[in-house]
Amino acid sequence: MFGAVPRLRADTRADRTPSGRHGRALRLGLISALVPLSLTLAQCGRAPDPATLAANSQANVQVVAKTNARVASGDTFEDRFPAPQFRERFPSASESFLQRQMSDFSPKRAMQQPPQPEQAPYKVASLEPQVPYKRPPREDLTTLVSMKSSAFPYFGNNPASDAPFLNISKGDRRGHRSYSGRVYWQDETYSDSRVLVHVPEHFDVRKPGVIVVFFHGNGATLERDVRDRQLVPRQITDSGANAVLLAPQMAVDAADSSAGKFWQPGGFKRFMAEAADHLARITGDPNSARAFANMPIVIVGYSGGFLPTAWSLEVGGISDRVRGVVLLDAVYGEMDKFASWIESHRSGFFVSSYTRYTARRDRELMGMLREKGIGVSEDIDGPLRPGSVVFVETGDGITHRDYVTRAWTRDPLKDVLVKMSATPSLALTRVASTNPSGSSR
Repeated sequence: MFGAVPRLRADTRADRTPSGRHGRALRLGLISALVPLSLTLAQCGRAPDPATLAANSQANVQVVAKTNARVASGDTFEDRFPAPQFRERFPSASESFLQRQMSDFSPKRAMQQPPQPEQAPYKVASLEPQVPYKRPPREDLTTLVSMKSSAFPYFGNNPASDAPFLNISKGDRRGHRSYSGRVYWQDETYSDSRVLVHVPEHFDVRKPGVIVVFFHGNGATLERDVRDRQLVPRQITDSGANAVLLAPQMAVDAADSSAGKFWQPGGFKRFMAEAADHLARITGDPNSARAFANMPIVIVGYSGGFLPTAWSLEVGGISDRVRGVVLLDAVYGEMDKFASWIESHRSGFFVSSYTRYTARRDRELMGMLREKGIGVSEDIDGPLRPGSVVFVETGDGITHRDYVTRAWTRDPLKDVLVKMSATPSLALTRVASTNPSGSSR
């Protein structure tokens, strides 16, 4: 049986013609039928199982049928897998190899490719500014920020007596007995660490500016009094000066002038350092923290605010950054601290405006300064210059309660900043003009 196979493969050249395809298909079918049968008989010398033979015979019949169908339809091996042609890869007899290579990459050949979707042209970025820089528009910003270095809470000593500031307790509560004998509890009066921050819409940190620190008087809160009644933020804006405002909450709505953390050596310096980071964040430019940390300072103390003002000048640690001190009916004591700062900081200015309630102490301070050879003016009509020391007495029609909005003039804080801006040597830029109605635009 095995000898019959070579004779079937003796000559297949006739199969290459169409007329020989049918015979070739029959021989392929016969081979396909005999080879599995031969392998089956060779296994272990056993007699074949009739069922297995029947299954193999049926499979062979199916193979032959499929082969005959492909031949009839002309689907042969040569049709499905034609012999490779190399004419496209090599130059013809009339062209060089270089010419063939160039023709493969010629525009003409590229035109034969399927059309590609049109792409938008590239835009090359320019390093040159297209328009002059313009600061994004911004409205006045007034907010409350909690600061660790603000006046309260405070758990240290009162430097006047060197005794603990919280000098009374009731159960778990601790409080402070004031000089008047009244007790204020820590959780109600000395626990607010917020600071009123105001940045006018025209403020530009890139220009010379100033930070105004406002210490409010007794019986005040930041929202009700400093912002809404005394209009301190509005006066900053209306001055047109390149200035921002910081107003820490002191004793909340209490008849108490305690300075809290501003009693501590370096307390005012720590407050201004923390404020610089907050101002940079609020204005949207983290890189401006250094500018705020070096910006000149003007301290304004109203009424009971004289105490934190005096101690900030004496032990605050950055008195050289203070370019001006303004006391609004506030000389109730600490005259030696004010006189010392005025004497040692002749590049700054000092203004004290007073009513009859503080007239005696203001006159005492004027005498102390004259004894030191420091000139004193009692007229604030001119611009404020480095070294200016001005005392202004106001008439009987001016009340202490309204002094922040009406002293020698309406909006005295605004007037101070306008007069300060008129002196270039004080390094303060006026970035907004004041219209006749008194508001800056």
